[in-house]
Amino acid sequence: MKETPAFAHAAVAAPHRLAAEVGQRILAAGGNAIEAMVAMAGAIAVVYPHMNSIGGDGFWLIRTPDGKVRSIEACGYAGTKATIHAYRARGYDAVPVRGPDAALTVAGAIGGWMLALELSRALGGKLPVKDLVAQAETLARDGVPVSQSEGRYIVKEREAILAVPGFAQHFLGEGGKQPEAGSLRRQPKLAGVFEQLGHAGLADFYKGDIAREMAVDLERAGAPVTRDDLARYEARWREPLKTRMPGVTLYNNPPPSQGLASLILHGVFNRLEAREAESPAHWHGLIEAAKRAYAIRDRVVTDFDHLAHDPASFLTPERLAREADAVKANRAASWPFAKEDGDTIWMGAIDNSGLAVSFIQSLYWEYGSGVVLPNTGILWQNRGMAFSLDPKALNPLQPGRRPFHTLNTPLAVFEDGRVASYGAMGGDGQPQFQAQVFFRAIRYGLPVSEALDRPRFLFGRTWGGASATLKVENRTDGHLLDRLASMGHQIEVINKPYADMFGHAGMLIRDAKGAIMADHDPRSDGGAEGL
Repeated sequence: MKETPAFAHAAVAAPHRLAAEVGQRILAAGGNAIEAMVAMAGAIAVVYPHMNSIGGDGFWLIRTPDGKVRSIEACGYAGTKATIHAYRARGYDAVPVRGPDAALTVAGAIGGWMLALELSRALGGKLPVKDLVAQAETLARDGVPVSQSEGRYIVKEREAILAVPGFAQHFLGEGGKQPEAGSLRRQPKLAGVFEQLGHAGLADFYKGDIAREMAVDLERAGAPVTRDDLARYEARWREPLKTRMPGVTLYNNPPPSQGLASLILHGVFNRLEAREAESPAHWHGLIEAAKRAYAIRDRVVTDFDHLAHDPASFLTPERLAREADAVKANRAASWPFAKEDGDTIWMGAIDNSGLAVSFIQSLYWEYGSGVVLPNTGILWQNRGMAFSLDPKALNPLQPGRRPFHTLNTPLAVFEDGRVASYGAMGGDGQPQFQAQVFFRAIRYGLPVSEALDRPRFLFGRTWGGASATLKVENRTDGHLLDRLASMGHQIEVINKPYADMFGHAGMLIRDAKGAIMADHDPRSDGGAEGL
């Protein structure tokens, strides 16, 4: 097991080493954690295109040195032409997963960058946007090797994405094969976008030349997002959700994010008896807590402006205790679980002032809709597939409405002065992976790198699966699996020691004196850098 990287002043963690290096450069140049994160967000969109894009969405949690925690909702709404009637008229029973009809929501990620930088300037941040996007521009123009993660990826709905005009030529190898890891990819048009953003400012994405070019391409492709949709978009500040555990307050994003599920999972497991890491009680407790959390999420979480329940009401000590009491110590609850995979990046940053950032950016499925806008080289998300074409559903398709989001960004503030920024990609499994890493590091006292390295599990039905099973990496202890099976868990061993389906997680912990322990997942291409 490698030693956890330690930094005296500031640190960043990212799923690709080039993004982490970009963040470190910004910190070394006097930038703060927000500025470093914006620079990393641009870089990761270039080097990890199967996981995220500036044509996608994002969420932020930011803790400022005065102790206040803020949440940014940077997720786009459905376009003007995205109506249930229009999709039904085209013969759809559900929102398609690939192609122009899947590219139905505004891209909110850069709107989040804009809000975050407003706060950065209020805190004394002075680096110009041009400096923050310069490395992303260089990486796109000069080219970067295809990552190990992208090279080994298995694309879902492959025929559908290959049918999207321009996708294969832009992202895949000869004959539509997955690109070989290490092969060089240049993205000159995307480089031009970053150059324009640096020159004209980030608002150009929604109201300037970039917006005009994107709108033309979206219309030609037949996507339902218009130039007016882009111009109206603004990211939002939201009051974060929070819950208390002994000695620590946990924060996460409110709906349409599934941050509620993450906080419930943490809060329920904290009330269960599980003294030893990797014991049956430890794993069983987390699995059963996830079931309780997802049951609430699936009947509550929708667009913030359409909520029928107050999410905070599910985070009271009384409600969490009731959910914990419903967990049977030696028996797995039955579960008709069925949700989606997702492909995303999580990154974190903490600077020498104590400013801490937990950040996530995504396309939803790998490569999103597959729509690459010809004039800009921007790959568009398929987050809108989370909508339903049933007008009575919890998340019905409707122009101006935000879809349900698996994206969420946890952050923990401790009474002893510590701050932890942590998170994971992995679609529906994000809350599970977050809790596994958090409790290993905090309850069981493991070093950050070991907490990230240890075998992980995923409960649920992933894309293409026939049933909800407990999926585990093949290096998981056999005696533990036997005990879990005896409790009624249906176990599926994935024949890999480190598998992407168990998330790319990261964690940074700053102590009261300012020292930071940080790392990113061995399942990713990244790590931590700092000063």
